[in-house]
Amino acid sequence: MTKLDLETRTGLPDALRVLVDDLPRAAWAQHPDFHGLVSFWLDRHLMFRKLMDHMAVETEAMLDKRRDPVAFAQGVARYGGMFVEQLHGHHQIEDQHYFPLLAQRDVRIVAGFDLLDADHHALDGHIARFVEGAWCDQWCAGGRPAGGGRRVPGRVGRYAAAAGPASGG
Repeated sequence: MTKLDLETRTGLPDALRVLVDDLPRAAWAQHPDFHGLVSFWLDRHLMFRKLMDHMAVETEAMLDKRRDPVAFAQGVARYGGMFVEQLHGHHQIEDQHYFPLLAQRDVRIVAGFDLLDADHHALDGHIARFVEGAWCDQWCAGGRPAGGGRRVPGRVGRYAAAAGPASGG
């Protein structure tokens, strides 16, 4: 691991903060290039944070026995499935389209996008473990999913299979 690895860093190194310093976050909404591509991209990040917050609150309620186990399992399938599917697609779009397009606008951010691409790969292992854990919660104990749901929701199951074993990640 290096000091730039997602697991160990506490922020961006100074060399990668060049655009943040030149164009602080507070000024983004007034920038002529903000609306469209950039605002949509950042709105998706806010959605992911909201989904994570929701799942954290629901998990805490379940652990504190304030949440019905069947309803919790259904919520994990619904919100967790949405989170994984949307995040995986979002990362593909960033890596294949947004990052190359935005890098053409200012070459100073290429190293930052390379770092974000590495983050996406590091997150794959976390996502695979989340999917595996959610699947096991529904299948490992009783052999039947809580609430009569499907084994692993559609593309989420395909993502877990494509990501490989969670222990590898």
